[in-house]
Amino acid sequence: MNALAATSRNFKQAAKLLGLDSKLEKSLLIPFREIKVECTIPKDDGTLASYVGFRVQHDNARGPMKGGIRYHHEVDPDEVNALAQLMTWKTAVANIPYGGAKGGIGCSPGDLSISELERLTRVFTQKIHDLIGIHTDVPAPDMGTNAQTMAWILDEYSKFHGYSPAVVTGKPVDLGGSLGRDAATGRGVLFATEALLAEHGKGIAGQRFVIQGFGNVGSWAAQLITEAGGKVIAISDVTGAVKNSNGIDIAKLMKHSAENRGIKGFDGGDAVDPTSLLTEECDVLIPAALGGVINKDNADGIKAKYIIEAANHPTDPEADEARTPKILPQNKARICCHNSTHTLTDSGEMYMFVVQILANKGVLILPDILANSGGVTVSYFEWVQNIQGFMWDEEKVNRELKTYMTRAFRDTKEMCRSHHCDLRMGAFTLGVNRVARATVLRGWEA
Repeated sequence: MNALAATSRNFKQAAKLLGLDSKLEKSLLIPFREIKVECTIPKDDGTLASYVGFRVQHDNARGPMKGGIRYHHEVDPDEVNALAQLMTWKTAVANIPYGGAKGGIGCSPGDLSISELERLTRVFTQKIHDLIGIHTDVPAPDMGTNAQTMAWILDEYSKFHGYSPAVVTGKPVDLGGSLGRDAATGRGVLFATEALLAEHGKGIAGQRFVIQGFGNVGSWAAQLITEAGGKVIAISDVTGAVKNSNGIDIAKLMKHSAENRGIKGFDGGDAVDPTSLLTEECDVLIPAALGGVINKDNADGIKAKYIIEAANHPTDPEADEARTPKILPQNKARICCHNSTHTLTDSGEMYMFVVQILANKGVLILPDILANSGGVTVSYFEWVQNIQGFMWDEEKVNRELKTYMTRAFRDTKEMCRSHHCDLRMGAFTLGVNRVARATVLRGWEA
């Protein structure tokens, strides 16, 4: 199942749980705007090259649209649509005043020089500058982009609109970026994991972790988990995988990875087949790389007790969702809007989805729209600091991040209890319900 189909399927299940009116459901699913532009640049050798850039602005009911820009050769409209939609629900789950967006350019950044990447970024910004903005759509880094990319966007945008540091987040600190932003997603994964384990009377200390992916998110998660007393026993990246049942020396691995552009050849453990990593014996499995890696073909081999989705949609719905829902009767389904109630349908039925393969094995999954929301949460902090013109110290950033992540988990659990659903549907119903309420309050009419 591709990313868009998987994301839309989760949304539709949440909409059924909430009993949304079919017209409102359709309105929430359709993107606000889809942008596709051609970006032609001169290469260093004097030839011209053209790339296609995308920006999908999904929803702005709760605030400016927010989402990353990725540079990857597999960027396509379906993927960008899926990720933009996920951002809408993710910002709502985190309860930050944003909507959702996502963008990207179909290119292989490793094949481009720094000067070519800068030219491509500036041309892309020229094509979309009038459709993004501080209170319209705020981009951020994603796969294949970084703080330098955001600096180029900021500079190019400012040529048209005046100096505007709040137009992007994930910038260098010297240009108004937030302290703690590099570690934010990984630190958010730590806080979310702590909250989930605490529900079961456990802590990070003493737990065995397996992490798929050793990029920004995976490396920070590994480092912070180790500092908190957890034992990371296996890690993989695109170059290979390593296992050490006594715990991997993460500081040593980070040094090796930086010097060798990957973990392959690391002597602090045994090299293992990366495809077997997901089925290693452990307490907590953290997929922090690509989507769709846990599916119906390997779900039965998962031995972890908990899965923390640090990547976007790493679990295919067929791996953790029942084919046949159990239907429970429910009275009128409503979305509560502060002191008033707006009836969305009189024939709502509440679906309790009985998880299939993983749930039958007793595996609990903390979904991506909650688990990896630390990055966008600190991006919100950065945006606030830019607008206020007042910088926070890193201690304040981390303290506020823990507050937001813990509250998001608590709110998700409350939705699980009230709608008799698992954590994924609890998070989706929480996010979808908040966006639907905002849409109705702003004057949506059936």
